[in-house]
Amino acid sequence: MKFITTQEAPQAIGPYSQAVKVNGFIYTSGQIGLTPEGVMAGDDVENQTHQVMKNLFYVLEAAGAHFNDVIKTTIFLADMSDFEKVNAIYAHYFGMHKPVRSTVAVKTLPKNALVEIDCIALDGIEYSF
Repeated sequence: MKFITTQEAPQAIGPYSQAVKVNGFIYTSGQIGLTPEGVMAGDDVENQTHQVMKNLFYVLEAAGAHFNDVIKTTIFLADMSDFEKVNAIYAHYFGMHKPVRSTVAVKTLPKNALVEIDCIALDGIEYSF
């Protein structure tokens, strides 16, 4: 098991790692719209979602992966009415790559964030079944 850390994404706000590599997979912690300096990237879901995707990009990069290696994501929304806005931004970052995904509405998120996303990616190993 290898713990992943990067200064390009916000540091953990609790007792957890930004990501971990284990058995050919990379598991990221949920990212919210904090900048690497720890400041929320605006009070709207669009700015926060862009920051979340940037954070995920840099955490994956530190682990040696990219969005094309992602196989599963989970999106947590403070308000399900933001689904279309978040979906459009998410699609921009993933392009033609379409990992499986779950999206759920939650009562609250850390730091009163509007969106949080985590993912599971392959660690540079091509699997076929």
